[in-house]
Amino acid sequence: MFKKFNANPTGKQVGDCTIRAISTALGKDWEETYAEIVFEGFCLCDMPSANRVWGSYLKRLGYRRQIIPDDCPDCYTVADFCRDHPHGTYILAIHGHVVCAKDGDYYDTWDSGDEIPIYYWERK
Repeated sequence: MFKKFNANPTGKQVGDCTIRAISTALGKDWEETYAEIVFEGFCLCDMPSANRVWGSYLKRLGYRRQIIPDDCPDCYTVADFCRDHPHGTYILAIHGHVVCAKDGDYYDTWDSGDEIPIYYWERK
């Protein structure tokens, strides 16, 4: 399920997880995704790392945010999500982190499978 992947052209592994996850989900390179989200932040007068900025960007692209049910808020992990979603591409928001899940696998620079997703973005 875990696929080690880093879309950052310099191999950076901290601070740009949102750009890495979104570029992976969209199949775009890191630079193009970064520029588009920075422009979104410019238009909203906010930082590109703000949830409302990258959320607005994804919404514009046809993604919709879904909340993870809190039946077991401390035990439903990224790995569980991937097992429950074997098809499709998702962007999962975790406390302080963002990861791309695609067709039952999650792509990240480290194994975030035990992390707890709060919500996710899905293109309908």
